[in-house]
Amino acid sequence: MIHEMRLTPEPFEKIKAGKKTIEIRVYDEKRQKVKVGDIIVFHKLPDNTETIKIEVVGLSIFKSFHDLFSNFDKSKFGHDQNLSIDKEIEMQRAYYNEEEEKKYGVVGIHIQRIN
Repeated sequence: MIHEMRLTPEPFEKIKAGKKTIEIRVYDEKRQKVKVGDIIVFHKLPDNTETIKIEVVGLSIFKSFHDLFSNFDKSKFGHDQNLSIDKEIEMQRAYYNEEEEKKYGVVGIHIQRIN
């Protein structure tokens, strides 16, 4: 299955450069459809004209961002090694609120670029 998702420029460029191998999302109804072997086409915001095609090579589902960030090296998310888990969570709050996190849980989508 092919999924379409949007990304802000910074994470898009990190995936493009191979510096980010886990994409972070809440595990809502849309993300629950994502399976290992699926393709995701990421569209770069704001104009959506640049795309990256990736393959889903793994899924890690957790109850919270804290649990997700505690289980993987920061480099997998394209984060600086000196970044605290609290700061990583704060960064996610720009996209997802605490209620969404509690309702759905979170997923780390392990990705591999294919184009």
